[in-house]
Amino acid sequence: MTVEEEFNQHLHQIGETAKKHNYNPTYFLRMLEDHGEFETAKRLLNKSEAQQGLFTLWELGLLHELVEAAVLNERFQPLFTKKEIVEARRRLEELGFFKQ
Repeated sequence: MTVEEEFNQHLHQIGETAKKHNYNPTYFLRMLEDHGEFETAKRLLNKSEAQQGLFTLWELGLLHELVEAAVLNERFQPLFTKKEIVEARRRLEELGFFKQ
């Protein structure tokens, strides 16, 4: 399995995990369907503001399930630009991800 395939699988798993916690990330799932996994991640990271789903997953204690957390995974970092990685880290820092 390629890194890209692993990343794609990981993003779909995020949606499944959210559903197991009684949260249906409709916008995220629609983006996956409309744009594909990689493009969805890039679009989310390049928005000036984080999406509501990020805060919902934070409230559920699922920060490790965020797209931003996946981007910081060393295995997936080569897929992203330095700017995207920095943005993912900034968002996670604001949510206290690294203090866990």
